[in-house]
Amino acid sequence: MIISASRRTDIPALYGEWFRHRLRAGYCLVPNPFNARQVTRVSLLPADVDAFVFWTRHGAPFLRGALDALDTLGHRYYFQYTVTGYGRELEPCVPSLTTAIEAFVALARRCRKGAVVWRYDPILLAAGQGVAVHLERFAHIATALRGVTERVVVSLLDIYRKTERRLRAVYGQASPSAAPRDDELELLCRGLVRIAADNGMLLSACAEPALRARYGIERAKCIDDELLRSLFGGAFAARKDPGQRPDCGCVVSRDIGVADTCTLGCVFCYATRSTEAARRRRREHDPQAPMLWS
Repeated sequence: MIISASRRTDIPALYGEWFRHRLRAGYCLVPNPFNARQVTRVSLLPADVDAFVFWTRHGAPFLRGALDALDTLGHRYYFQYTVTGYGRELEPCVPSLTTAIEAFVALARRCRKGAVVWRYDPILLAAGQGVAVHLERFAHIATALRGVTERVVVSLLDIYRKTERRLRAVYGQASPSAAPRDDELELLCRGLVRIAADNGMLLSACAEPALRARYGIERAKCIDDELLRSLFGGAFAARKDPGQRPDCGCVVSRDIGVADTCTLGCVFCYATRSTEAARRRRREHDPQAPMLWS
């Protein structure tokens, strides 16, 4: 079993102490995201966990004990680490770009080579966030991470009702609501591919079939059995996760997070319906409890 920790919240940035307690206990409880009364016990014992995949925008807190606990128990793991540099307007509680890059490098140096994957997603095209701005910022980050990571994953912004409401609070009527124009998309994608290659990185796209068809960009597997094999050897379950979107390349995993618990406040977040609810749940969080929030 591969454990995803977590698509629903940022465990490395916010809940490292809870995670360390759960490793020590050997299990955690996870509510069904569609029916909170249904709770499942998930083993975190090394005998039952093939690997952990961590998702984060700020991995520095995880360096304070969590990685030592994982290594002591012999767990295998890698990180999906988002660095976009949008700034306070769109990522109000995410560290500055300089701090984010420094934290990424520190974590990558602590982990096995290739075990920290850079994510530049989602890509939001809007006022002040045009193609030229993205390519300049992407090049800056890629140069800073050259030799530190070998992969970068991108995706275009998907606009849901909850994200559209937050985007309108920032952009008003100019809020993005449609797919990028073809000429914008071509300029963007060809630039991203070139910059990634110049910095020794393989670029792939998360659930973006149009980018694969038009520009030959590989499909990302964020929960990736092939990456796990390359990092650690051995065999890992390779069945596609039926709970993800059709063009998602991820293999089956078990997520141990709880939605509406991330307080980083990213305007485009799809896992957080209410920043206020997330802050309340963060205050109510008990690091000793078997469930991240209940």
